[in-house]
Amino acid sequence: MHRRPSGFVVLAALVLILSGSARAQPTNVERQAVDRFLGQYCFTCHNETDKAAGLDLESVETKSLDRHPEIWEKVVRKLAARQMPPPKRKRPGEVEFDAILAAIAGPLDRRAAEHPDPGRTETFRRLNRIEYQNAIRDLLALDIDASTLLPADESSHGFDNITVGDLSPTLLDRYLTAARKISRMALGDPGRSPGGETFRVRPDITQEEHVEGLPIGTRGGTLIEYTFPQDGDYEVVVRLTRDRNEHVEGLRETHELEILVDRERQAVFLLKPPRNDGEHQTADAHLKTRLSISAGPHRVGVTFPKKPASLPETARQPYQAHYNTHRHPRISPAVYEVSITGPFHASGPGETPSRRRIFVRRPTGPADEDARAREILSRLIRRAYRRPVADDDLSRPMDLFHQARAGHSFDDGIELALAAVLVNPQFLFRIELDPPGSSPGSVHRVSDLALASRLSFFLWSSIPDDELLTLAERGELSRPEVLAQQVRRMLADRRSRSLVTNFADQWLHLRNLDAITPDLRLFPDFDDNLRHAFRRETESLLEEIIREDRSVLDLLKPDRIELNERLAKHYGIPHIYGSRFRPVPVAPGDHRGGLLREGSILMVTSYATRTSPVIRGKWVLENILGTPPPPPPANVPALKDNTIASHLSVRERLAEHRRDIACAGCHRLMDPVGFALENFDAVGRWRESEEGRPVDASGGLPDGRSFEGVDGLEKALLDRPELFVTAMTEKLLTFALGRVVGDRDAPAIREIVRESRRENHRFSSLVLGIASSTPFQMRRSE
Repeated sequence: MHRRPSGFVVLAALVLILSGSARAQPTNVERQAVDRFLGQYCFTCHNETDKAAGLDLESVETKSLDRHPEIWEKVVRKLAARQMPPPKRKRPGEVEFDAILAAIAGPLDRRAAEHPDPGRTETFRRLNRIEYQNAIRDLLALDIDASTLLPADESSHGFDNITVGDLSPTLLDRYLTAARKISRMALGDPGRSPGGETFRVRPDITQEEHVEGLPIGTRGGTLIEYTFPQDGDYEVVVRLTRDRNEHVEGLRETHELEILVDRERQAVFLLKPPRNDGEHQTADAHLKTRLSISAGPHRVGVTFPKKPASLPETARQPYQAHYNTHRHPRISPAVYEVSITGPFHASGPGETPSRRRIFVRRPTGPADEDARAREILSRLIRRAYRRPVADDDLSRPMDLFHQARAGHSFDDGIELALAAVLVNPQFLFRIELDPPGSSPGSVHRVSDLALASRLSFFLWSSIPDDELLTLAERGELSRPEVLAQQVRRMLADRRSRSLVTNFADQWLHLRNLDAITPDLRLFPDFDDNLRHAFRRETESLLEEIIREDRSVLDLLKPDRIELNERLAKHYGIPHIYGSRFRPVPVAPGDHRGGLLREGSILMVTSYATRTSPVIRGKWVLENILGTPPPPPPANVPALKDNTIASHLSVRERLAEHRRDIACAGCHRLMDPVGFALENFDAVGRWRESEEGRPVDASGGLPDGRSFEGVDGLEKALLDRPELFVTAMTEKLLTFALGRVVGDRDAPAIREIVRESRRENHRFSSLVLGIASSTPFQMRRSE
């Protein structure tokens, strides 16, 4: 009988083999020691979940590291998450775990440094809808709603900037239409006849309280940001909400309605309660007015002066939602839609931000029109194409300028030329070419101009500004000290908020909020106001982390949260009044704090009728721990509530589900994590019981640690913070590169996390690490 060697003896052998010692191949003794170590700690595929995930060590246990780095990277990931060996098998201690990790990851990192493989981003990558919208904003000083012009982009691996290499004929036609419309808006051309738009208010918005951005003392209504094409008169028409019988909702007494432009009152209307069906039809027929408005962006508000009201004394907190005619009808009238039409009697395009951006210098006469047109277009093309302007770039736009100028105005010529720029592939696509003469598979640094685009689309989801482009044209941007200075400048810029609204909204699944409506029979107090407050709370936390450059670990355990009255009442937190969001210190008894306690996350990981420990557990594994479970086997049915006794709790129903051997492997990983969040219902409220039974929130992680409730889950995550930081870094790198992050990128990610540890994982340290990393600065030739 062989005597089993100690863990440290086996570890020493493993280090020698994997680190490439003087002996290229292990001796028989070393090979046996490694095999025994792997067998002792269950690295062989006794674990069917590992097999499902594509991790099979049986064929590579004693082979060289160089031939199988992708498999050893999976080993590193499993070891880091303590998912290997399985929790019920014999396991090494923490010291030995760290030593084993260092023994395997060290050689992998050295190999990556000696033979960098940055992967390859696509040569042509189309601007997605958000990037297009932001690029128009920064190029032309013009705010547009790209969702009305372009279709939504397909999401892949959690982000919509990955599968964007195609441009179908249908999509090209949409871009052509968008370019013509945008160029008219930017130049102030209203078209042949007065146009207009109608803005409809979501039907599930409660309009009983103040709307942010409107004057204090008002309630309900809507605030519209609208770009008026020319100086002139515009007609504003308001319609009120009606029920299915076409009766105006909530109009039981006299009310006033105000129309405001940039917070200044322009018109006031009196609303009287209808006495019959006929008066219901005409109750809002007089809500129209013509206003003289200057060209450019303005904020149009439609709202009601708030009437004083006494709070009825009730044993229970009254419902906050009032929009459902049959369950919780409106107390007061509400705005259904607002239409803006015009201009009538237009007097010219005026001096709008977009015209000031475009017309840097006006021609003094016909003789210098060509020179001024070339100057205007050169400035626009440089920003639009993200590089210096070549003579060929001006050829087609100038031809179109001359065509439109003949018989028309100078502005008409610029408008047509601008439309051509906006449909040019150099604008619509981010293009990264291999250096001339590079051999297939060779690795090169991207140019400074490509680096500028990578930075700006990563941090701003938009085109580079003049400062970034100038540094890139000089070849200075790639210098480490210049790059670091630019990253910090860009993070301090307001445009970095796209990291919240674009990156984080996709990473955390906040984009799904608009598509989710809980069952109103079970959650009657839910409305769009609460949905908006959920989103605002999470985005405010992320924005604070970025703006104040705090540790990303504060996302899990902050010392304050952002609340307004609506959200505070939902959470049961007293003494918060008004629509304004403000920082509120975290109190233990409130059960609030980080991402895992926020209504947005808890609702997007629930069903309409109940919580889902499976979805919540999977969400935590994927987005917080970075260890997603394997995909489910084919033809495995979902858990059906009507096939299992309805009196059972969710935990008991899932126990029934796990009896299916095909489901057990993955659910063993996901379910215990989700169970820890069971004290929160499907809309994020804290609960101690469910249907009269105490909530069992005992949970665990795949590494075998068990705990009680969200407090225990947060502590377990913060005990090993590198897991969350690594997961967030992977998500950031995926978003930054616009491609799937793979095993080849793991050494760079480990380096970023190691360096950020020195700064307590401040957000800027992760971004600086990514901007300086091999995958971000280099590219493999094809």
